[in-house]
Amino acid sequence: MTQEPLDEMGPIDYAVFEWPGRQPQGDAVPLLIDLADRGIIRILDIALMVKGEDGTVAAVDLGDLEGQGSAFEQFAGASSGLLAQDDLDEAAEALAPGTSAAVLVWENRWAAPVAVAVRRSGGQLVASGRIQIQAILAALEAEEAGTPSTL
Repeated sequence: MTQEPLDEMGPIDYAVFEWPGRQPQGDAVPLLIDLADRGIIRILDIALMVKGEDGTVAAVDLGDLEGQGSAFEQFAGASSGLLAQDDLDEAAEALAPGTSAAVLVWENRWAAPVAVAVRRSGGQLVASGRIQIQAILAALEAEEAGTPSTL
């Protein structure tokens, strides 16, 4: 992560992605790299982990993937320090046994000018959220069936 004054940064988001089995294949990696190359996002942290059938959790060192042809090896060393062990432990609790996961932290660079303008005018973000795609799909299905629903 390059040094940049905090008041110049855009909003920071995180996500935990889960896959059945032992390891994601990295299909999303080229898309993430494209977003970063175009300045839309800046990847701050990425971590991979697996959760065994017995509930034990192990981290996957991205550096260990080098030379194995994994798309994730491109993120070796991507660590800003924002993602702490407590965060990984919390993410692991959300995982089902027998799955693997990627935890991603990124800056929304596209939103930085708006965020900076809000902060400089004395404003601050007081709430934020995200509507999960599953909720949107359920609402659309309910609407098609003529059943009222809420997001």
